[in-house]
Amino acid sequence: MRAQPLLLSTNQPDFQAVLEARLHWSQDTDSAIEQRVADILADVRLRGDAAVLEYTRRFDALSAAGVAELEIPQAELQAALADLPTAQRQALQAAAARVRKYHEAQKEASGQSWSYRDEDGTLLGQKVTPLDRVGIYVPGGKAAYPSSVLMNAIPAQVAGVPEIIMVVPTPRGEKNPLVLAAACVAGVSRAFTVGGAQAVAALAFGTVTIPKVDKITGPGNAYVASAKKRVFGTVGIDMIAGPSEILILADGSTPADWVAMDLFSQAEHDELAQSILLCPDAAYIDAVQAAIDRLLPAMPRREIIAKSLNDRGALILTRDMQEACAISNRIAPEHLEISSDDPARWEPLLKHAGAIFMGAYTSESLGDYCAGPNHVLPTSGTARFSSPLGVYDFQKRSSLIEVTQAGAQSLGRTAAELAYGEGLQAHARAAELRLHPVPPMRTQT
Repeated sequence: MRAQPLLLSTNQPDFQAVLEARLHWSQDTDSAIEQRVADILADVRLRGDAAVLEYTRRFDALSAAGVAELEIPQAELQAALADLPTAQRQALQAAAARVRKYHEAQKEASGQSWSYRDEDGTLLGQKVTPLDRVGIYVPGGKAAYPSSVLMNAIPAQVAGVPEIIMVVPTPRGEKNPLVLAAACVAGVSRAFTVGGAQAVAALAFGTVTIPKVDKITGPGNAYVASAKKRVFGTVGIDMIAGPSEILILADGSTPADWVAMDLFSQAEHDELAQSILLCPDAAYIDAVQAAIDRLLPAMPRREIIAKSLNDRGALILTRDMQEACAISNRIAPEHLEISSDDPARWEPLLKHAGAIFMGAYTSESLGDYCAGPNHVLPTSGTARFSSPLGVYDFQKRSSLIEVTQAGAQSLGRTAAELAYGEGLQAHARAAELRLHPVPPMRTQT
């Protein structure tokens, strides 16, 4: 078995076309999945708990007499934390502390209400309030993701959300202790062993047992992604996540083995994940390919890594690092590593990325688990206009306007003039009625 990412050079006349073909990934899901998801959502909306139980039995082989049996008690979350091996428990708590500290700083910087009064005393401002209840979807099945619990629940808790509902599939009833412990550490209010489109439906519409939420965050499979798209508008969602991505800008100063393993770190997620290296040094690219060949056989998920790299990976020779930065901005990757001995030189040139990892010692995997910033990031080029999950995703903003009598004199005339121009006479009259002096009230005859 060999993993050989596509070797490209920006000097190739067809470079741009070949790169675009390599980057292409459609968010369109199979029509059969779309129809199945639509049926599940409609059924859960109609039958609530009964439908959730039926789909949980069918898809997760988990039977229960009622959805209440699928709720994980807080005592079980606390026990899971207490029973973890000491090193694992300490690592989980250390990661949670760093994630919480980062998001607390984020809240202090941008999450406060504000207001001011202008010359005539009119108050203008913005009121920031947390959402009432959010749902977090934690993937399960092939793997367990306690880090997803931390990254979704902690910023919601920091934002002040009073109730956080977690759903996680547990096929055949197999609960992962580290996921339960992470829920305890992160402050999850209630947790249910429900997954798939039926979990999204239950959170969006509410059932007798599972409460309706205001927003759903967290990644999932094609069924979950399709369900989130369909319930958007009934509830908020964070994003529609595509396959994992990493792009590495390398100047040749980092050991090739480190870069190869960083490419593996995303490729091992699934066959559609994308790992790209941009480098102006041809000999270094050869060294990275040699490292890939040498390291791959020892990887437990080598078949997934190989398919990902063969189908969607690329090693790209650029003219210089400036060109590499320009190409990176066009790609707008989820994870961007500046694998250089002088990352601060290149960071100002980079505009579009979900997260930027600066320097040879900053592996993407540190950001996934414990550095502090959120690992829920925009994919598929959406970093051009989207941001990482954060405290702001669990808050909403209401404009504050309090116009004084004096302020109404100038604002009223302005508003009335514009309203008449739009043909909206009631708007105009509502403003004019407040102009000073106030006319006496007329009685109907």
